[in-house]
Amino acid sequence: MPHTFVLVHGAWHGGWCWRRVADRLRSAGHAVFTPTLTGLGERSHLLRAGIDLKTHIADVVNLMKWERLTDIVLCGHSYGGMVISGVAEQMPSAIRSIVFLDAFVPRDGESTQYLTSTAVQEGIRAALQRGDLGMPPPPAKAFGVNEADRAWVDSLCVPQPIGCFTSKIVVTGAHGRIARKIYIRAGSYANPGFDRALAAAQADSSWRTYDVPCGHDVMVDAPERLTEILLEAAN
Repeated sequence: MPHTFVLVHGAWHGGWCWRRVADRLRSAGHAVFTPTLTGLGERSHLLRAGIDLKTHIADVVNLMKWERLTDIVLCGHSYGGMVISGVAEQMPSAIRSIVFLDAFVPRDGESTQYLTSTAVQEGIRAALQRGDLGMPPPPAKAFGVNEADRAWVDSLCVPQPIGCFTSKIVVTGAHGRIARKIYIRAGSYANPGFDRALAAAQADSSWRTYDVPCGHDVMVDAPERLTEILLEAAN
C-alpha cells in the first residue's frame, strides 16, 4: 500500500538532506515531499528579518493544504521537531503518524534556544549581539556526519534565520493525541534535549522508540535504516 511522507529538515539544512531516503521511498511507490523551509537551502535567497518558527510551520501547513495531503507520515529532524509540533496543532486530522528524528519535542512556551546545547546557545547569543539575520552553521563534523559526506553537507548548509531559535512555540500537545508516535535517537550524538525527549517517549507506552547508532544527520549516515523505520511508522 503506498503512503505519503512529509519530511521536514532541521536547522541549517534544506530539503536536499533527505534525497537518499526520499529516493528509496519513491522507488517503493510512495509519495514523498521534502519542503525546504523559508530562508534555507534553495530558498536561502529569501533570508530576511522576521522569519521565525511560525513562518516555518506555515511552510509545511501550506504544503499540506495546497497539495491536499492526507493520511501522511510527518517526520521532523532536530529543529524540525519544533516545526512538526506546530503543524500537528493545525492539521492533526491529516497526520497518520508523527516521527521525531533526533528532534526536539517542545512543551508549550519553549524555544529552540532554551532546549538546545550550550554551544549552540552561545552561537545564538553571539549572532543576536552582532545583529545577524541568521546563525552560521556548525561544521558537519560537529553533527557527527560520516567523514565521506562532511564536505557535501558543509557545502549545502547555510545560516539559520535567527528568529527560529528565539521564538516560543504555542502548543496544546496535539502531537501526543496522534495514535502513531515515534521517537528516533541517533545514538552517537550527544544532546541533552534529545535525551530528555527520548526518556519521555520511552516512559509512555503510546510511543515507539528506536536507537540508530550514527551521527545526528541520520538521513545522511543511515538512510537505509531510516527508510525502514519510516515504513514501519506508516503501519
